[in-house]
Amino acid sequence: MHILLLVIFIVFIIYVPQWWAKRIFQRYSNEQDHIDGTGGELAIHLLKRFEMSHVGVEETEEGNDHYDSESKMVRLSPSNYNKKSLTAVAVAAHEVGHAIQDDRNETKLALRSTLVKSSIKLQKFGSVIMMVMPIVVILTKSPLAGFVFIATGLLSIAGSSVVHLVTLPVEWDASFGKAMPILKEGYIREQDHAAVNSILKAAAFTYIAASLTSILSVWRWIALLRR
Repeated sequence: MHILLLVIFIVFIIYVPQWWAKRIFQRYSNEQDHIDGTGGELAIHLLKRFEMSHVGVEETEEGNDHYDSESKMVRLSPSNYNKKSLTAVAVAAHEVGHAIQDDRNETKLALRSTLVKSSIKLQKFGSVIMMVMPIVVILTKSPLAGFVFIATGLLSIAGSSVVHLVTLPVEWDASFGKAMPILKEGYIREQDHAAVNSILKAAAFTYIAASLTSILSVWRWIALLRR
């Protein structure tokens, strides 16, 4: 019974935030006549306003909406790039918020970018280590070798959790330190403030869920190895 409750709790804290975020995005994705431009047009306007002509904006069907700090490109999904909806303008402003962070050389974004690159390498390395660990232990018959491999593998997998924990404040700042104050300057109506606030908050919840998922992955490995 306790195990069942634990499973239900884990599923709730991981998947409910993702479900809620998608619901919020969908809820405010309808075209609105009172919005002056599409998400793509707003992103282009804001980049010009903040004198970041070196940053581009493009529509993408690969992956989620994001800002690429290496290519200096704001990438928006087709619906957010082409539609005049609250979700579109909120997401566009959020991604431009990341461009502003990058342009100002803000420490948190730089740290996040460095950690992401390191985490990808560590995750691949950790996965390989965890797969070859049993073979090495059998061949060497050394408990110490097993311990070293386990520790190395778990630490590399746990690296993704650290990335997500660092990412959350970066995302929160892009939403409420950058996007929301900008949008309140006349880009959205006052009666839409609450809706846009929910959209930007939903984006943060997706990163909380991602962090919990990565932590759960580490816990799952530990539970497996204890058997």
